Amino acid sequence: MDRRPGWLYGDVTGTTTEPTTPLTAADRCDRCNAQAYVRVVLPVGELLFCAHHAREHAPKFASVATHVQDETDRLLAEHGAGAGAAG
Repeated sequence: MDRRPGWLYGDVTGTTTEPTTPLTAADRCDRCNAQAYVRVVLPVGELLFCAHHAREHAPKFASVATHVQDETDRLLAEHGAGAGAAG
């Protein structure tokens, strides 16, 4: 089981067999079209979110997601402190 600690405070877990590939600059948030850093796998498809919208919608998707691929840690590495902090 993959339990990623961090900003996602729900109890979403996934297995290491989840078919995930790294998110790229071509992956866009389904809410605002910013670069996606979070993939939410649902029983019927997936949603991509920027860090801001992933935090905003986490309480809603945590109960239905089968896996969450959280790459928000890349924000600090790529953009420095304060990145993704718009709220």
